[in-house]
Amino acid sequence: MMSQSPGAKENRLAGTEKSGSDGRLVLLDDRQWFYLRQRYELTPREQQIAELVCQGVRTGNIARHLNIRPGTVKTHVRNIYRKVRVKNKINMLLRFISEARDVANGPEHQGIDLPH
Repeated sequence: MMSQSPGAKENRLAGTEKSGSDGRLVLLDDRQWFYLRQRYELTPREQQIAELVCQGVRTGNIARHLNIRPGTVKTHVRNIYRKVRVKNKINMLLRFISEARDVANGPEHQGIDLPH
């Protein structure tokens, strides 16, 4: 299991603090990630990596956790940036939080059916 991300304090500041079953702070819930995956046409692996990046996990640790090479993680991250139209992790995180907040305020306004 991975330890709590270094950005846990910042997660609380974002106003979306939740605790997962392993005690880590959860920035976005499953419904919000489902929306983001649909919205940006992320593959399951890209979503998995985006979640870890948003938790503050570094490339090498993501690679070890997923049993893939760091270069593969970097390629996925570049693809995510392209799809989300951002240039760095902070902008990706801010975009995801902003859009996920919209989902929390009413998914019916987004035109995407979310799982119940």
